[in-house]
Amino acid sequence: MSENTPAGPLDRRNFLKSVGLAGAGAAAVATGARAAETADKNITEVQDWNRFLGDGVQAHPYGSPSRYEKEVVRRDVEWLTVSRESSVNFTPIHALDGIITPSGLAFERHHGGLAQVDPAKHRLMIHGLVDKPLVFTMDDLKRMPGRISRAYFLECAANSGMEWKGAQLNGCQFTHGMIHNLWYTGIPLRTLLDEAGVKTTGKWILAEGADSSGMTRSIPIEKAMKDCLVAFGMNGEALRPEQGYPVRLVVPGWEGNMWVKWLRRLEVGDAPWQAREETSKYTDLLADGRSRRFTFVMDAKSIVTNPSPQMPLKMKGPNVLTGIAWSGRGTIDRVDVSLDGGRNWKAARMDGPAMPLSMARFYVDFDWDGRELMIQSRARDDSGYVQPTKQELRQVRGVNSIYHNNGIQTWLVRENGEVENVEIA
Repeated sequence: MSENTPAGPLDRRNFLKSVGLAGAGAAAVATGARAAETADKNITEVQDWNRFLGDGVQAHPYGSPSRYEKEVVRRDVEWLTVSRESSVNFTPIHALDGIITPSGLAFERHHGGLAQVDPAKHRLMIHGLVDKPLVFTMDDLKRMPGRISRAYFLECAANSGMEWKGAQLNGCQFTHGMIHNLWYTGIPLRTLLDEAGVKTTGKWILAEGADSSGMTRSIPIEKAMKDCLVAFGMNGEALRPEQGYPVRLVVPGWEGNMWVKWLRRLEVGDAPWQAREETSKYTDLLADGRSRRFTFVMDAKSIVTNPSPQMPLKMKGPNVLTGIAWSGRGTIDRVDVSLDGGRNWKAARMDGPAMPLSMARFYVDFDWDGRELMIQSRARDDSGYVQPTKQELRQVRGVNSIYHNNGIQTWLVRENGEVENVEIA
Protein backbone atom coordinates (compact mmCIF):
# COMPACT_ATOMS: atom_id res chain seq x y z
CA MET A 1 0.00 0.00 0.00
CA SER A 2 3.05 2.19 0.16
CA GLU A 3 2.67 2.97 -3.52
CA ASN A 4 -0.24 5.23 -2.59
CA THR A 5 1.03 8.81 -2.70
CA PRO A 6 -0.47 11.99 -1.26
CA ALA A 7 -2.33 14.32 -3.54
CA GLY A 8 -0.48 17.48 -4.39
CA PRO A 9 -0.96 20.38 -2.00
CA LEU A 10 -3.88 22.71 -2.68
CA ASP A 11 -3.72 26.36 -1.92
CA ARG A 12 -5.85 27.38 1.06
CA ARG A 13 -8.44 29.34 -0.93
CA ASN A 14 -9.23 26.49 -3.34
CA PHE A 15 -9.24 23.97 -0.51
CA LEU A 16 -11.84 25.91 1.44
CA LYS A 17 -13.93 26.64 -1.64
CA SER A 18 -14.03 22.95 -2.50
CA VAL A 19 -15.99 22.26 0.71
CA GLY A 20 -17.89 25.56 0.86
CA LEU A 21 -16.05 27.03 3.82
CA ALA A 22 -14.66 30.30 2.46
CA GLY A 23 -16.61 33.53 2.44
CA ALA A 24 -18.40 35.26 5.31
CA GLY A 25 -16.40 35.18 8.50
CA ALA A 26 -13.05 35.02 6.74
CA ALA A 27 -12.15 38.44 8.13
CA ALA A 28 -12.31 37.00 11.63
CA VAL A 29 -9.66 34.38 10.96
CA ALA A 30 -6.88 36.39 12.54
CA THR A 31 -8.37 36.49 16.04
CA GLY A 32 -11.66 34.62 16.22
CA ALA A 33 -12.82 37.29 18.71
CA ARG A 34 -16.42 38.47 18.93
CA ALA A 35 -17.41 42.10 19.12
CA ALA A 36 -18.62 43.15 22.59
CA GLU A 37 -22.30 44.13 22.25
CA THR A 38 -23.34 44.08 25.92
CA ALA A 39 -21.54 44.26 29.24
CA ASP A 40 -20.03 40.90 30.21
CA LYS A 41 -20.63 40.16 33.90
CA ASN A 42 -17.56 37.94 33.92
CA ILE A 43 -15.57 41.15 33.41
CA THR A 44 -17.62 43.74 35.30
CA GLU A 45 -18.31 41.69 38.45
CA VAL A 46 -15.64 40.65 40.94
CA GLN A 47 -15.19 36.87 41.01
CA ASP A 48 -14.43 34.73 44.06
CA TRP A 49 -10.87 34.07 42.92
CA ASN A 50 -10.30 37.84 42.85
CA ARG A 51 -11.41 38.22 46.47
CA PHE A 52 -10.20 35.20 48.45
CA LEU A 53 -6.79 33.69 49.05
CA GLY A 54 -6.03 30.43 47.32
CA ASP A 55 -4.51 27.20 48.63
CA GLY A 56 -0.92 27.17 49.86
CA VAL A 57 1.91 25.34 48.15
CA GLN A 58 1.44 22.21 50.30
CA ALA A 59 -2.19 21.71 49.31
CA HIS A 60 -1.20 19.76 46.19
CA PRO A 61 2.12 18.04 46.99
CA TYR A 62 2.33 16.19 43.67
CA GLY A 63 0.32 18.60 41.58
CA SER A 64 -2.98 18.02 39.83
CA PRO A 65 -4.97 19.51 36.95
CA SER A 66 -7.52 22.24 37.45
CA ARG A 67 -10.86 21.07 38.82
CA TYR A 68 -12.33 22.36 35.56
CA GLU A 69 -10.34 19.72 33.67
CA LYS A 70 -11.56 16.83 35.83
CA GLU A 71 -13.14 15.05 32.83
CA VAL A 72 -9.76 14.72 31.10
CA VAL A 73 -8.97 11.25 32.42
CA ARG A 74 -8.18 7.76 31.25
CA ARG A 75 -11.37 5.77 30.70
CA ASP A 76 -12.11 2.10 30.24
CA VAL A 77 -14.80 0.03 28.56
CA GLU A 78 -15.70 -2.74 31.00
CA TRP A 79 -17.00 -5.28 28.49
CA LEU A 80 -13.84 -5.19 26.35
CA THR A 81 -11.87 -7.51 28.62
CA VAL A 82 -12.45 -10.67 30.64
CA SER A 83 -11.78 -9.17 34.06
CA ARG A 84 -10.70 -5.99 35.80
CA GLU A 85 -7.22 -7.50 36.32
CA SER A 86 -6.83 -8.21 32.61
CA SER A 87 -7.93 -4.81 31.43
CA VAL A 88 -7.18 -1.70 29.43
CA ASN A 89 -7.97 1.99 29.62
CA PHE A 90 -7.65 4.73 27.04
CA THR A 91 -5.68 7.97 26.79
CA PRO A 92 -7.94 11.04 26.33
CA ILE A 93 -6.16 11.98 23.10
CA HIS A 94 -9.09 14.18 22.07
CA ALA A 95 -8.36 16.59 24.94
CA LEU A 96 -4.56 16.78 24.61
CA ASP A 97 -2.24 18.91 22.52
CA GLY A 98 1.45 18.78 21.70
CA ILE A 99 3.11 15.37 21.42
CA ILE A 100 4.01 14.27 24.97
CA THR A 101 1.34 12.41 26.95
CA PRO A 102 1.14 13.49 30.60
CA SER A 103 2.20 10.66 32.91
CA GLY A 104 -1.19 10.45 34.61
CA LEU A 105 -3.05 10.13 31.28
CA ALA A 106 -0.96 7.46 29.54
CA PHE A 107 -3.11 4.45 28.74
CA GLU A 108 -2.66 1.17 30.65
CA ARG A 109 -2.90 -2.47 29.60
CA HIS A 110 -2.61 -5.17 32.26
CA HIS A 111 -2.75 -8.95 31.86
CA GLY A 112 -2.66 -9.77 35.57
CA GLY A 113 -3.42 -6.55 37.36
CA LEU A 114 -1.09 -3.74 38.43
CA ALA A 115 1.99 -5.17 40.16
CA GLN A 116 3.39 -3.18 43.11
CA VAL A 117 7.11 -4.04 43.01
CA ASP A 118 9.60 -3.07 45.72
CA PRO A 119 12.63 -1.70 43.81
CA ALA A 120 15.00 -2.74 46.62
CA LYS A 121 14.01 -6.38 46.07
CA HIS A 122 13.68 -6.30 42.29
CA ARG A 123 16.32 -7.99 40.12
CA LEU A 124 16.93 -8.17 36.37
CA MET A 125 18.62 -11.36 35.18
CA ILE A 126 20.32 -11.99 31.82
CA HIS A 127 21.11 -15.61 30.98
CA GLY A 128 20.89 -18.23 28.24
CA LEU A 129 23.28 -18.09 25.28
CA VAL A 130 25.65 -15.62 26.93
CA ASP A 131 29.26 -15.83 28.08
CA LYS A 132 28.50 -14.52 31.57
CA PRO A 133 25.04 -14.66 33.16
CA LEU A 134 24.35 -11.47 35.09
CA VAL A 135 21.96 -10.15 37.72
CA PHE A 136 21.34 -6.40 38.10
CA THR A 137 19.79 -4.52 40.98
CA MET A 138 18.01 -1.23 40.34
CA ASP A 139 21.01 0.58 41.81
CA ASP A 140 23.24 -1.25 39.31
CA LEU A 141 21.10 -0.10 36.39
CA LYS A 142 20.92 3.51 37.54
CA ARG A 143 24.69 3.89 37.92
CA MET A 144 25.57 2.37 34.55
CA PRO A 145 27.17 4.70 31.99
CA GLY A 146 25.42 5.49 28.74
CA ARG A 147 22.02 6.59 30.09
CA ILE A 148 19.78 8.16 27.43
CA SER A 149 16.34 9.77 27.14
CA ARG A 150 14.18 9.36 24.04
CA ALA A 151 10.60 10.20 23.07
CA TYR A 152 8.80 7.13 21.74
CA PHE A 153 5.18 6.23 21.06
CA LEU A 154 3.71 3.04 22.47
CA GLU A 155 0.63 1.71 20.67
CA CYS A 156 -1.26 -1.43 21.59
CA ALA A 157 -1.58 -3.74 18.58
CA ALA A 158 -5.34 -3.84 19.27
CA ASN A 159 -5.72 -0.05 19.06
CA SER A 160 -8.61 0.70 16.66
CA GLY A 161 -9.25 -3.05 16.50
CA MET A 162 -13.02 -2.75 16.88
CA GLU A 163 -13.10 -0.89 13.56
CA TRP A 164 -12.12 -3.85 11.34
CA LYS A 165 -15.75 -4.81 10.66
CA GLY A 166 -17.06 -1.25 10.63
CA ALA A 167 -17.37 1.95 12.65
CA GLN A 168 -17.99 0.98 16.28
CA LEU A 169 -17.02 3.02 19.32
CA ASN A 170 -18.19 6.59 18.90
CA GLY A 171 -15.32 8.45 20.48
CA CYS A 172 -11.76 9.33 19.59
CA GLN A 173 -10.55 8.24 23.03
CA PHE A 174 -12.24 4.83 22.93
CA THR A 175 -11.56 4.11 19.26
CA HIS A 176 -7.90 5.13 19.07
CA GLY A 177 -6.76 5.89 22.63
CA MET A 178 -4.58 2.84 23.31
CA ILE A 179 -1.49 4.91 22.64
CA HIS A 180 0.84 7.25 24.45
CA ASN A 181 4.03 9.14 23.67
CA LEU A 182 6.51 9.56 26.53
CA TRP A 183 10.09 10.56 27.22
CA TYR A 184 11.70 7.31 28.35
CA THR A 185 14.96 7.28 30.30
CA GLY A 186 17.21 4.28 30.79
CA ILE A 187 20.07 2.16 29.52
CA PRO A 188 20.32 0.79 25.96
CA LEU A 189 19.60 -2.94 26.08
CA ARG A 190 22.69 -3.45 23.95
CA THR A 191 24.84 -2.20 26.83
CA LEU A 192 23.58 -4.97 29.12
CA LEU A 193 23.80 -7.66 26.44
CA ASP A 194 27.34 -6.63 25.54
CA GLU A 195 28.35 -6.92 29.19
CA ALA A 196 26.91 -10.43 29.35
CA GLY A 197 28.48 -11.34 25.99
CA VAL A 198 25.95 -12.79 23.53
CA LYS A 199 27.13 -16.02 21.89
CA THR A 200 27.14 -16.23 18.09
CA THR A 201 24.24 -18.69 18.29
CA GLY A 202 22.09 -16.13 20.12
CA LYS A 203 19.43 -14.94 17.66
CA TRP A 204 16.47 -14.05 19.90
CA ILE A 205 15.81 -12.83 23.41
CA LEU A 206 12.87 -13.66 25.66
CA ALA A 207 11.67 -10.78 27.85
CA GLU A 208 9.71 -11.71 30.97
CA GLY A 209 7.79 -9.54 33.42
CA ALA A 210 7.60 -9.97 37.19
CA ASP A 211 3.81 -9.63 37.44
CA SER A 212 1.42 -12.54 38.00
CA SER A 213 0.51 -12.91 34.31
CA GLY A 214 3.88 -14.39 33.37
CA MET A 215 4.07 -12.08 30.36
CA THR A 216 6.79 -13.13 27.90
CA ARG A 217 7.65 -12.05 24.36
CA SER A 218 10.34 -13.10 21.87
CA ILE A 219 12.37 -10.30 20.26
CA PRO A 220 14.92 -10.68 17.43
CA ILE A 221 18.46 -9.98 18.58
CA GLU A 222 18.89 -7.40 15.80
CA LYS A 223 16.12 -5.24 17.29
CA ALA A 224 17.43 -5.78 20.83
CA MET A 225 20.84 -4.53 19.78
CA LYS A 226 19.52 -1.67 17.64
CA ASP A 227 17.39 0.62 19.81
CA CYS A 228 15.65 -1.23 22.68
CA LEU A 229 15.86 0.46 26.05
CA VAL A 230 15.74 -0.84 29.62
CA ALA A 231 13.86 2.11 31.08
CA PHE A 232 13.35 3.23 34.65
CA GLY A 233 12.13 6.77 33.94
CA MET A 234 9.28 8.45 32.07
CA ASN A 235 8.68 12.15 31.47
CA GLY A 236 11.49 13.05 33.86
CA GLU A 237 10.23 10.99 36.82
CA ALA A 238 10.32 7.34 37.83
CA LEU A 239 8.05 5.00 35.88
CA ARG A 240 4.52 5.00 37.22
CA PRO A 241 3.43 1.63 38.71
CA GLU A 242 0.93 1.14 35.88
CA GLN A 243 3.77 1.64 33.39
CA GLY A 244 6.00 -1.05 34.87
CA TYR A 245 7.77 0.50 37.87
CA PRO A 246 10.61 0.06 38.64
CA VAL A 247 11.83 -1.03 35.17
CA ARG A 248 10.36 -1.93 31.80
CA LEU A 249 11.48 -2.78 28.29
CA VAL A 250 11.04 -0.20 25.53
CA VAL A 251 10.83 -1.59 21.97
CA PRO A 252 10.54 1.54 19.79
CA GLY A 253 8.05 1.41 16.93
CA TRP A 254 6.93 -2.15 17.67
CA GLU A 255 3.63 -3.33 19.13
CA GLY A 256 3.09 -2.39 22.76
CA ASN A 257 2.65 -5.96 24.00
CA MET A 258 6.39 -6.43 23.50
CA TRP A 259 7.26 -3.58 25.87
CA VAL A 260 7.34 -5.93 28.86
CA LYS A 261 6.64 -4.17 32.16
CA TRP A 262 8.15 -5.00 35.55
CA LEU A 263 11.04 -6.53 33.56
CA ARG A 264 12.76 -9.31 35.54
CA ARG A 265 14.41 -11.66 33.02
CA LEU A 266 16.09 -11.60 29.61
CA GLU A 267 17.01 -14.96 28.14
CA VAL A 268 19.09 -15.25 24.96
CA GLY A 269 18.18 -18.16 22.69
CA ASP A 270 18.56 -19.43 19.14
CA ALA A 271 14.85 -19.29 18.13
CA PRO A 272 11.60 -17.59 19.17
CA TRP A 273 9.85 -19.19 22.16
CA GLN A 274 6.33 -19.27 20.62
CA ALA A 275 4.92 -17.89 23.86
CA ARG A 276 1.21 -17.52 24.58
CA GLU A 277 1.12 -13.82 23.70
CA GLU A 278 2.73 -14.42 20.28
CA THR A 279 0.75 -17.49 19.19
CA SER A 280 -2.78 -17.55 20.62
CA LYS A 281 -2.84 -13.76 20.69
CA TYR A 282 -1.24 -10.83 18.86
CA THR A 283 -1.45 -12.65 15.54
CA ASP A 284 -3.48 -11.34 12.60
CA LEU A 285 -6.19 -13.78 11.45
CA LEU A 286 -6.63 -13.51 7.67
CA ALA A 287 -9.76 -14.19 5.62
CA ASP A 288 -8.52 -17.65 4.52
CA GLY A 289 -7.93 -18.84 8.09
CA ARG A 290 -4.18 -18.38 8.15
CA SER A 291 -2.56 -16.00 10.64
CA ARG A 292 0.23 -13.51 10.27
CA ARG A 293 2.74 -13.95 13.11
CA PHE A 294 5.45 -11.63 14.37
CA THR A 295 3.86 -8.55 12.84
CA PHE A 296 6.00 -6.40 15.07
CA VAL A 297 6.02 -2.97 13.37
CA MET A 298 3.21 -0.47 13.95
CA ASP A 299 2.70 1.13 10.55
CA ALA A 300 2.11 4.83 9.88
CA LYS A 301 -1.16 6.14 11.24
CA SER A 302 -2.87 9.43 12.01
CA ILE A 303 -6.02 10.56 13.80
CA VAL A 304 -7.83 13.89 13.82
CA THR A 305 -8.42 14.40 17.54
CA ASN A 306 -10.36 17.67 17.27
CA PRO A 307 -13.03 17.83 15.88
CA SER A 308 -14.05 14.32 16.96
CA PRO A 309 -17.06 12.78 18.73
CA GLN A 310 -15.89 13.99 22.14
CA MET A 311 -14.83 17.38 20.77
CA PRO A 312 -17.69 18.75 18.66
CA LEU A 313 -17.54 22.04 16.79
CA LYS A 314 -19.20 24.70 18.92
CA MET A 315 -19.07 27.78 16.73
CA LYS A 316 -19.11 28.73 13.09
CA GLY A 317 -16.27 30.77 11.65
CA PRO A 318 -12.59 30.28 12.51
CA ASN A 319 -11.70 26.85 13.88
CA VAL A 320 -8.55 24.79 14.38
CA LEU A 321 -8.36 21.15 13.34
CA THR A 322 -5.63 19.16 15.05
CA GLY A 323 -4.44 15.59 15.35
CA ILE A 324 -1.53 13.23 15.88
CA ALA A 325 0.46 10.92 13.63
CA TRP A 326 3.11 8.27 14.25
CA SER A 327 4.99 5.48 12.51
CA GLY A 328 7.02 2.48 13.63
CA ARG A 329 8.97 2.69 10.36
CA GLY A 330 10.57 6.07 10.95
CA THR A 331 9.66 9.76 11.16
CA ILE A 332 6.36 11.30 10.06
CA ASP A 333 7.21 13.82 7.35
CA ARG A 334 3.74 14.78 6.12
CA VAL A 335 0.05 14.58 6.99
CA ASP A 336 -2.68 15.43 4.50
CA VAL A 337 -6.18 16.38 5.66
CA SER A 338 -9.50 16.20 3.81
CA LEU A 339 -12.75 17.87 4.85
CA ASP A 340 -14.84 16.25 2.13
CA GLY A 341 -14.28 12.54 2.57
CA GLY A 342 -11.08 12.22 0.57
CA ARG A 343 -12.01 14.09 -2.63
CA ASN A 344 -9.67 16.98 -1.87
CA TRP A 345 -6.57 16.96 0.32
CA LYS A 346 -4.44 19.67 1.87
CA ALA A 347 -1.04 19.30 3.52
CA ALA A 348 -1.44 20.03 7.23
CA ARG A 349 0.94 22.25 9.15
CA MET A 350 3.36 20.09 11.13
CA ASP A 351 4.37 21.52 14.50
CA GLY A 352 6.97 20.57 17.08
CA PRO A 353 10.05 18.37 16.76
CA ALA A 354 10.11 15.64 14.09
CA MET A 355 11.58 12.59 15.80
CA PRO A 356 11.78 8.98 14.66
CA LEU A 357 9.32 6.54 16.24
CA SER A 358 7.61 9.41 18.05
CA MET A 359 4.31 11.22 17.65
CA ALA A 360 3.95 14.25 15.42
CA ARG A 361 1.34 16.99 15.85
CA PHE A 362 -0.48 18.60 12.91
CA TYR A 363 -2.89 21.52 12.49
CA VAL A 364 -5.23 22.96 9.86
CA ASP A 365 -6.87 26.36 10.34
CA PHE A 366 -10.26 26.58 8.62
CA ASP A 367 -13.54 28.49 8.54
CA TRP A 368 -16.72 26.52 9.12
CA ASP A 369 -20.02 27.76 7.70
CA GLY A 370 -22.21 25.09 9.29
CA ARG A 371 -22.21 22.57 6.46
CA GLU A 372 -21.53 18.88 7.01
CA LEU A 373 -17.89 17.82 6.86
CA MET A 374 -16.27 14.43 6.32
CA ILE A 375 -12.90 14.77 8.06
CA GLN A 376 -9.99 12.45 7.32
CA SER A 377 -6.21 12.50 7.79
CA ARG A 378 -3.51 10.53 5.98
CA ALA A 379 0.06 10.19 7.26
CA ARG A 380 3.28 9.56 5.40
CA ASP A 381 6.63 8.65 6.93
CA ASP A 382 10.17 9.12 5.67
CA SER A 383 10.32 5.53 4.40
CA GLY A 384 7.68 6.50 1.83
CA TYR A 385 4.91 4.45 3.49
CA VAL A 386 1.48 6.12 3.24
CA GLN A 387 -1.41 5.36 5.57
CA PRO A 388 -3.97 3.23 3.68
CA THR A 389 -7.75 3.39 3.64
CA LYS A 390 -9.70 0.76 5.56
CA GLN A 391 -10.86 -0.69 2.26
CA GLU A 392 -7.26 -1.13 1.09
CA LEU A 393 -6.40 -2.94 4.32
CA ARG A 394 -9.44 -5.21 4.10
CA GLN A 395 -8.65 -6.23 0.54
CA VAL A 396 -5.40 -7.72 1.81
CA ARG A 397 -6.31 -8.92 5.31
CA GLY A 398 -10.08 -9.29 5.55
CA VAL A 399 -12.01 -8.34 8.70
CA ASN A 400 -11.21 -11.18 11.10
CA SER A 401 -8.30 -9.53 12.87
CA ILE A 402 -8.44 -7.23 15.87
CA TYR A 403 -4.81 -6.14 15.50
CA HIS A 404 -2.80 -3.64 13.45
CA ASN A 405 -5.61 -1.50 12.04
CA ASN A 406 -4.00 1.69 10.74
CA GLY A 407 -6.73 2.57 8.23
CA ILE A 408 -7.84 6.14 7.62
CA GLN A 409 -10.51 7.32 10.09
CA THR A 410 -13.54 9.35 8.98
CA TRP A 411 -15.40 11.72 11.28
CA LEU A 412 -18.76 13.11 10.09
CA VAL A 413 -19.42 16.64 11.39
CA ARG A 414 -23.16 17.34 11.44
CA GLU A 415 -24.70 20.76 10.79
CA ASN A 416 -25.15 21.25 14.54
CA GLY A 417 -21.44 20.58 15.14
CA GLU A 418 -21.85 17.09 16.60
CA VAL A 419 -19.36 14.53 15.31
CA GLU A 420 -19.95 10.86 14.50
CA ASN A 421 -17.70 7.89 13.73
CA VAL A 422 -18.56 6.75 10.19
CA GLU A 423 -17.12 4.96 7.18
CA ILE A 424 -17.16 5.87 3.51
CA ALA A 425 -18.13 2.97 1.25
